[in-house]
Amino acid sequence: MLKITSVYARNEDDSPDLIYQKKLLITISSLLFLCGVVWCLMWYFIFGWSVPTVAAGLFGAMVLVMIFVSHFAKNHLLLVHSVFLGTLIVPVTCQWSIGSLEASGMIIAWAFLTPLGMLIFSRARYAIAYMIVFLVCILITIFFQPMYYGYELVVPQSTITLFYTMNLITSFSVIFVTCAFFVDTIKVEKRLSEELLLNILPRNVAEELKSSGDTSAKAFTMVTVMFTDFVGFTEKSKRMSAELLVDELHHCFSAFDNIIQKYKVEKIKTIGDAYLCVTGLPVSNYTHPVDMVSAAFEMRDFMIARMKEKEARNEIAFELRIGIHTGPVVAGIVGIRKFQYDIWGDTVNTANRMESMSLPGKINISQTTYELIKHVPKFDFEKREKVFVKGKGEMEMYYVSNKD
Repeated sequence: MLKITSVYARNEDDSPDLIYQKKLLITISSLLFLCGVVWCLMWYFIFGWSVPTVAAGLFGAMVLVMIFVSHFAKNHLLLVHSVFLGTLIVPVTCQWSIGSLEASGMIIAWAFLTPLGMLIFSRARYAIAYMIVFLVCILITIFFQPMYYGYELVVPQSTITLFYTMNLITSFSVIFVTCAFFVDTIKVEKRLSEELLLNILPRNVAEELKSSGDTSAKAFTMVTVMFTDFVGFTEKSKRMSAELLVDELHHCFSAFDNIIQKYKVEKIKTIGDAYLCVTGLPVSNYTHPVDMVSAAFEMRDFMIARMKEKEARNEIAFELRIGIHTGPVVAGIVGIRKFQYDIWGDTVNTANRMESMSLPGKINISQTTYELIKHVPKFDFEKREKVFVKGKGEMEMYYVSNKD
């Protein structure tokens, strides 16, 4: 059975969702085939060669044939329409052959599987159309109680009880299991979409976007911004294959992602080999400069260990340069497609300047950041001579290191 469901009507360009849908379809169709066989035998022992017996037998045979036809035609919709049309016709035929709802044990309830199945495997408009037909058949049965034979078949009370038990329990169980499955699927998909959204946006921003469908830009008076950059990236990348280069960037940036998460730092974006992140937003706090510098230490130490590892294998290694500045920014979402959370302001530009004025393996911080963390016992500082920064003039800068 597993092998059949894995290869049924498979096309090379099938999406994972379509593959799963085909597996579900072949499983349901196989069960309906077995139901047709069981119903045919049951009707035969009760009524002999009657309309219900023939209808159930033909249904089982049709399902089996259409499984193979749709498989070789690689068109699962052939099976969808034939099977679920049959699940409407056969219960109605059996119902009107026996006569009253009571005598049949409400076998017509099985016909509800048709609009339900079409809702799962086909378009909504087909499901709506079949639902209307199903309701019409129910109304005809209730008010007119049509009988093919012109008279109601005599069914023993014990058999009527068996019919009710089988029809109601089985049909409602199928409906419940189907609904439960799709409710669970919806919950899983919702959780995955929320996780994906949180990978793009800060939690507060994501919640605002979900609740109102829009977000507004916000100004933050004091945050800490960090830029990192790989030294000599352009030259070294020319000596690496594209696959190896992307793998190395992915490895390093993934490590950075894990590190900053520990310190409640928000990743903003990567630009080539540059990594931009910020802390102190969207929820303000007083520890943001210390958190950022602590994250910077771990990122630097990771890259030093990574460089030793790569050099031991005679592979190209990158050195990291880090710059940090503290100040006001504006943060928000831009665009309506492939949007991203971004930050703007002179603070961002200054942090970029701190990075470009740093040295490999060093963490260069601005005077503003220094004033906020100079009291922290675990940090050591090396004051640099004033450096001329384009567009900023002469600036005070410090190298920060952690005490052993």
